[in-house]
Amino acid sequence: MVLIRLNKFIADAGITSRRGADELIAEGRVSVDGAVVREMGAKVESEKAAVMVDGESITPSLTKTYLALHKPKGVVSTMYDPEGRPSLSDFISLRTERLFHVGRLDKESEGLILLTNDGEITFRATHPSYGLEKTYIIEYAGSLPRDAQKNLLRGIELEDGLGRVLDFKELSPTWLEVTIHEGRYHIIRRLMEAVGVDVLRLIRTRFGPILLGDVLEGRWRDLNEVELLNLQKALSI
Repeated sequence: MVLIRLNKFIADAGITSRRGADELIAEGRVSVDGAVVREMGAKVESEKAAVMVDGESITPSLTKTYLALHKPKGVVSTMYDPEGRPSLSDFISLRTERLFHVGRLDKESEGLILLTNDGEITFRATHPSYGLEKTYIIEYAGSLPRDAQKNLLRGIELEDGLGRVLDFKELSPTWLEVTIHEGRYHIIRRLMEAVGVDVLRLIRTRFGPILLGDVLEGRWRDLNEVELLNLQKALSI
C-alpha cells in the first residue's frame, strides 16, 4: 500500500499546485471515498482512493503534457461546456491525457492558450504575483483615437481599479499590438472601450515566453524543450 499526501495527488492530476490543492482542501471542495476531507497533510492510498474535486473524479497523470493551442473565435475557454457550445476539448479529442487550460480567453477572442496536466505550471502561470506578460494584436474599426496610446500606457481607472498596457505599437492603419501583464476579466476590451477603440478582432500571440507562431486556428503543437525551460524559468520553477 502506497500512501501519498492528498495535495500531491491533486497536483499530480494537473488541477493545481500543492499549495493550490491545500486551498481546495481547506474550502471543503475535495472528497476521498465519498467523504469531504479538510485536514491539511491528509494522505491517501494512491492506487485505490476515489478522489474528487468539486464533485469530479480525478486521477494523477504519469507524464506531463504541454500544448499551445490556437483557439478560434466562438469557442469557450473550458474543457467542457454544459450548454453544448464549442469548447477547447473539441480540438484535442485525439489526446488521451486529461488536460486543463492555463488561463482563459473570452469567447469572442482568438489565439494562444496553453493546455497542460502540470498543476504547478497551471497555478503559477495564472497567479497575479508572477505577472506573465501577454501580447495581443487588435483589429479595430475607424481611426485610432487621439491620445489613445498615451492614456493606455499611463493607465486608466476602471471599475475594478487601474488598468494599463506595458507596450503599445501601431502595426497598420487598422491593427495595433499591446502587451499587458494582467488577467482581469475582459481587461483588454475594457481598456480599448475606455479610449474609444472599436475592437473587431482580438488575438493573443504571446503568453509569457511562449509564442503562437504559425499554429493554425483550431490546431495545436507541443511545446519544445527550450520553450518549456523558458516557461519554468519565468515561473521560478
